[in-house]
Amino acid sequence: MNEPVLARLQHLMTLREEVESLAGVGPWTPAADWCDGDTHLELHLDVPGVQPGSLELLEEGDTVTVAGQRPEGTRLLHAERPSGTFRRTFTFPEPVMAQSGQATLSGGVLVVKFEKRHPTINVPVRGED
Repeated sequence: MNEPVLARLQHLMTLREEVESLAGVGPWTPAADWCDGDTHLELHLDVPGVQPGSLELLEEGDTVTVAGQRPEGTRLLHAERPSGTFRRTFTFPEPVMAQSGQATLSGGVLVVKFEKRHPTINVPVRGED
């Protein structure tokens, strides 16, 4: 009576192992955020271990594409961090000036600033006297 349950459990464990082995294959996707900087937009992309020379940035119309490569570790005994190439294309959340992107890489975070076409500047409103 327990054999069918055990057989199903073994089948599920085998499927789980197969899915986990697939996770390390193929391109990886670094996490990204858009931030509002009043006069500019900032794209923050987590790219630890990526060499600056492998990064590419391409602005086209209302999109920006970021690509790069993180090399595989040598003599790995256990690996959880993805490696290889990545390519992400983002649509600007607001209109920006063409070809205004300026990139910096610090602490494994790529920050690309784009000048807004219509900046939003917060002006404090004073109360009436």
